[in-house]
Formats: sequence, C-alpha cells, structure tokens
Amino acid sequence: MENEKRAELVSFLKAVPSVEFCCVYGSTLHPNNKDKSAMVDYILGVSDPLQWHSQNLKMNADHYASWLRLLGRAKLITQIADEIGVGVHFNPFVTWNDKMLKYGVVGMHDLVQDMLNWERFYLSGRLQKPVCLPDFPFFLYKFLSFLLNFCGLIYQYYLPISGSLVLLVQVHILVDNLDIANTNSVNLRAALSAALLLLPSKFTQEDLFAKICSLSYMGDLRMLFAEDKKKVKRIVQGQFDLFHSMYKPFLQEYEAKDFLRVSASGTDQANISQDCGLPVTCFLVSSLPPAIRSQMGMKLGEKKRINEYGRAINEFIIGSREEAAKCMQKVLRRTVMVSSARQAVSGLLAVGGINATRYLANKMQKAWKSWT
Repeated sequence: MENEKRAELVSFLKAVPSVEFCCVYGSTLHPNNKDKSAMVDYILGVSDPLQWHSQNLKMNADHYASWLRLLGRAKLITQIADEIGVGVHFNPFVTWNDKMLKYGVVGMHDLVQDMLNWERFYLSGRLQKPVCLPDFPFFLYKFLSFLLNFCGLIYQYYLPISGSLVLLVQVHILVDNLDIANTNSVNLRAALSAALLLLPSKFTQEDLFAKICSLSYMGDLRMLFAEDKKKVKRIVQGQFDLFHSMYKPFLQEYEAKDFLRVSASGTDQANISQDCGLPVTCFLVSSLPPAIRSQMGMKLGEKKRINEYGRAINEFIIGSREEAAKCMQKVLRRTVMVSSARQAVSGLLAVGGINATRYLANKMQKAWKSWT
C-alpha cells in the first residue's frame, strides 16, 4: 500500500481518542476497487470503552446518533453494545478528508476473549482474513514487542499490509501487555482446524481459504438478503497471496504431523490431501476454541479418562469425522446467527432509524448487483 494511502488512514486516529489497536478493512482499500463512494471500515480496540466514548463525545459528538447524545451519552452507548450487541459500537457515515468511514469500538478484553474462545465469533472471524505482513516478518514483530517490553517503553507504530487491509497497533507496553499478533495465531490455527473438518480428503488451497473465510458467515442473517453472494470468492481470489502467507506456518505444522500433504500443481496454487482418520479428527476438534468445544461436548457426549499426568479429563465421544463436522457446523452456525441478530438490533438502536435504513439500503444494493 502506498505511503500516501497509509498516512491518510493513520491520520484519522488523530481525530479520535487514543486506541490500543486498529484494524482497517474493506473493499475500498483494494487496488482494483472502483467504487470510491464506499465506506472504509475501522475496528478500534480500546482499554476502557466507557471512558473512550466519553472523550470521543466531546471531540466528535456528530459521529453519534442524536438521541444517544441527548439521553444516555457514553454509559448508554456501552450498555447497548454489551447487553444487546456483541460488545462493539459502530459509528457509520463519518466524513473524514472527503471520505466516508465507519468505525467500530470494542474493549481490548472483549476482543481478545473473542479471538481465543469464539463465544461470539464476531471480530475473531474478521481477524481470520489476511492481517499478516509480507514485508514485516512475524518474528521481527515478536522481537520488537519483547525488546520494548524489556525496556519498559511505550511505542506506537503501524504495520502496512498490501492489498485490502492495514493493521495499526499502538502498543502500550507496561507490566502485562497483550500481544495481539500472538493471540491471533491461536485464532488462525483454530480456523484452519475447523475448515479442515469441513473439507473432503482432497482439495485445493483456494478451497481451503474459501472455507476459512466462510466460517464467520455461516448463519449470518445478512447473507440472506444484504450481502454479496460472491463475497467469499472475491475476498479469497483478491487476497490469495495474503491468505497463503498467514496460514503457511500452520499448514507446515500440520504437514509435519502427517495430518495433511501439500503438493504442487500445474497452477499457482497447490493441491492438498488430508488424513480423515478418527485420531486426526479428534486432534482437530481439540484445537477448536473452548466455547465451541463445550457446546460440541454437550451434543456429542463426553467421557472421563486419565491423562499421562494422572489427571481426569473430559473427552468427546466422536463416532465419526462426519458426525464431528456436522456438530461443529451447527454450533458455529448458531453462534454466528445469534451474534449477527444481536449486532443488527444493537446497530439499529445505536445509529438511529435514518442511518440504519441508509446502511441497509447500501448493503442490499450491493447484494442485488451480485444477484443480477
């Protein structure tokens, strides 16, 4: 991404209170995008949403619905996000430097918990799409985090990402700093495991990335009428190299365990074959986040066994790979459906009827173009 574009994206952060984490995404950032009127989407991670909204209302009151400014202010904003929605408050149709923006604000604790547990499977699903940096290796990021933590410094930097995503991180390294990149690796490994459970014994890399991308859309009510039906395909084909970069370490890990085999093909992408046996299936299920495993355990049944340390642990009763895959799919579908419904109601209340209608109309217009 060009320095000018990057600087423009970063400049918006100067107009709002300080954030811990910022992810910018959306089709408007793609080099081939021709729709200059579409909104650029931001996700802002903050340490204290109540305090952040209180400050932002003083700085940018016009970003919020009028009834929120008059009646409840920051406390009501966070209550709607937490008790009705999934912990995220969105401000859409914000004008900045002649561009239209939408930004969502979430507490860092909620963001990390969703990445690790998938209880809501909302922001964690978005972070399963490309967030890696081809020209800023992960080990350098880890080293930088360690060095700054060791020195007790506070450092702000941004990680440019080619194509349609930019990751912006403001690292406040005090005593116990949250390592977002490392935390998200747990999320990515779980996404790979879930996708493998849903795929046949042989498939292509594009099939794999499409399945990973589709996980967070299973059960999403918007996909019924307000989303581009070719959305997953366009995301994967437009960012194939980024998907490959971010999931390559986990594919190599599973290949080393003989769970799968990657072989070159005549095209740019490789063919993959996987072991569909029960032992590998059990491993993949064990790699899923705790909230998903817990719900699967209630449906499949559990039994106790003694591990090598002499401790009693619960183990799923898995009769077949198909049974485990169908169970996981049902759990994910329900989780996404509930979260998308809650966020839709929260969004309607938070942005007001006019903006909600305007946003929905834009979404439906995009969907209609993909259907015709």
